[in-house]
Order: sequence, then structure tokens, then C-alpha cells
Amino acid sequence: MSIETKSGTRRTRTPERVRTPVRDLALSALRGLALAFVSLPGAVLCFCLTLVSVALVPIGVGIVTTPWVLTGVRMFADWRRLLAAEWGGVRIPRAYRPLPEDANPWARTFGMLRDPATWRDFRWLPVDMTAGFVTALLAFVLAVYPLEGFVIAAGLWRAWDDTYWYGFVPVSDQITGVYAAALGAVLLVAAFRLSPLMLAAHFRLTGAVLGSGQTELAERVRVLTETRRDAVDTSAAELRRIERDLHDGAQARLVAMGMDLGTIEALMEKDPAKARELLAQARRSSADALTELRELVRGIHPPVLAERGLGDAVRALALRLPVTVEVEVDLPGRAEAPVESAAYFAVSEVLTNAVKHSGADRIWVDVHHDAGLLRVSVTDNGKGGAVIGAGSGLAGVERRLGTFDGVLAVSSPAGGPTMVTMEIPCALS
Repeated sequence: MSIETKSGTRRTRTPERVRTPVRDLALSALRGLALAFVSLPGAVLCFCLTLVSVALVPIGVGIVTTPWVLTGVRMFADWRRLLAAEWGGVRIPRAYRPLPEDANPWARTFGMLRDPATWRDFRWLPVDMTAGFVTALLAFVLAVYPLEGFVIAAGLWRAWDDTYWYGFVPVSDQITGVYAAALGAVLLVAAFRLSPLMLAAHFRLTGAVLGSGQTELAERVRVLTETRRDAVDTSAAELRRIERDLHDGAQARLVAMGMDLGTIEALMEKDPAKARELLAQARRSSADALTELRELVRGIHPPVLAERGLGDAVRALALRLPVTVEVEVDLPGRAEAPVESAAYFAVSEVLTNAVKHSGADRIWVDVHHDAGLLRVSVTDNGKGGAVIGAGSGLAGVERRLGTFDGVLAVSSPAGGPTMVTMEIPCALS
């Protein structure tokens, strides 16, 4: 289902395009070409800059340049993680150690250099520019090379005065051109299988080098420990906020209302008009206290979330925003209440950031469950430039999802669009 908040109209979710062998082959070829000729310069540049910057650390220059270079390497690696998930279905965990916001260049440089994930990135770069480049390029070549045989058979062989070799077939006349076309047909049939395999091999290689290692389990335990500690700190802060709101809001109104009722009781016989005035004031105070309590409860756990689930809660959230929001929901059941709550408040934070900072006039939200994962993507047509940084709203979202072993990925090039993808492992009832 879908909802557009400005008009309130609903429409049926458009079914995904039917996958065909020809479409899969074309996608593999195009993606392989893009990976080969766009990623290769990035891997070479990142590797060379890292090597030079780290080598300059002993003389002091690298202390300043290394954090910037390694941040760029991490952005490049994050982009490849996103492509691996979107194009290859390979999830590569992001497990960088957080750095203090007020860290000086010295602490930031050596903090990043002591991070095992930094050296996994560095080891991955030469692999990506060699074996990664070859596997990506083969995905394109295997799909395109068979077409050359058909072009030769159509008459291209006449453009050469000497024998033209297509594979192991020497082409010098129309008969041998037909042989080339036959070989091209065989290679094309094989390409339907081999080209997607090469692309899959590229992403599996990326995942094996970029996302794994002997310290992966220890790193995972460390990340989970930190996210649990963040969750405890957040819960304590939330309890203090609730206590403060109750003390300064509803409790103060109820105390004042009790005093008004005591005064009303004393004035019932002496000054009925004043008693009625105070009674109306007490009624207003009780209504205000009830409103504050409802707002407080909504901030803890929205009633619509408990009663109707995550999909309707996100729709209700979208209706309150000042921009046009389209919500797509495909959930065959409900997740556990803590997971739904985490997903809801994560979406709320991302939408709030989009409205405040992106300058977008349209936002798309997609919520669905697939392969044991609750996936939520929020896309806006704003100016882009969003990053997961210390102290940012997205960093808070990442910590919230980490409590449930979830992940956050952000794609936000300058000029937009921005796409924030959240995944939480869970089962639906």
C-alpha cells in the first residue's frame, strides 16, 4: 500500500519488474563496467594517498593529513558496501571504532591507525584494484564479446585485408564468419551463466576481504558492548526526562488543581460565583494535565504503534510533516515491540533530519521485511551531504539500531538525493 500525505490518496504498490535472463545479463554487464572503470581509479587513489600519508606521520605532516585521507577511504569503502548490498545481496558490516568529538589531530590519527577496520580497508584496496577489477571487467566482457562474433558474420570481416581471429576461429571469408557467429552463440549461452557469476564473485571477494578477519568476532563483541552501553545511557537519560516532565508539567498542574478544589470547597457557601470561576479554572487545568500526559505517553511509546503496528505508525508520523511524504509498507506480520519501537523512532529521527537540513520537498519511505530483515529506506530529493558523524542525529540512529544488531547505511552525494537504509534482524509474528 501507499499513502501521499498532502493529498491523502492511496494507491496500490507497483509490482517489481519481472526478472528475465536477458535483463540479468544486461544488468551484470553494465554493473561490471561501472565497477571496473569507476572503482579502479578510486581504489588506486585511496591506496596511494594512504601509503604516502602514513609514511609522512614520522615527520609530522601525516598527523594532519592521515585523518582526512582515512575518512575518504572509509567513505569509499562505505560506498562499496552499499553497492554490495544493493547489487549483490552481500551485507558487509561496518565496524569502525568511534572517536571522541574533541579528539586532537594526534589522537584522531593514532586512534584511526589502531582500528583493525582501517587495516582491513587498506588490505582491500590492492585486492580491489587487481582481482576486483578483473572480475568486474569479466562480467562486462563475457556479455559483450559474443556480440562481436555476430557482427563479424554480418560482414565486418571484410574490413580486414588479412585473417581476423575471433577466439580460435580464423575469419577470412563468409563461411568462416558463420563459424565465428556459431562460436559467438555458444559464448552467449555461457555468458548468461558466467557474467552474473563474475559479478557475484566480485562482491563475495569484496565481502571476504573488506568485512572479515580473525578479529571480526572480537570486533563484533566490542561493537555490541558499546551499543548496549549506549542503550543503557539512553534509557537512563530518558527516565530522567520523563521524571522532569512529570514533575514540572502534569504534577504541578495536579497540585495546583488540588489547591483550587480546596479553595472552591471553602467558597461554596460564601462566594458561589468565585467558586464557579475557580471550578472552571480547575477543569481547564485538568484538561491541560491530561494533554501533557498524552504527549508524554506518545513520546515513550505511541499508542498507534502499540495498537496498529509499525506501518500505520509511520504513516501517522508522515502525516504530521510539512512536506509531501509517500509511504510504502509491505509487512506480512508484526515484529516484537522493542524492535518496532526502535524502528519507529529511527524513522522519526531520519525524517526530522530530512525536514530540517535537506531542503527537500518530497520524501519516500519504504518499509518491508525480507530474508529475516526488517528494511526501512528513507529517500529525499534534497541537497545531500548527510554523513554519519559523532554528535549527529544519524549517529544516534546508528546506536539505536546497534542495540538490536541492526545496521545503517547512508548514500548522500552533494546535490542529492539522500537515501538512508536501516536493517534490523527480526522475525515477524
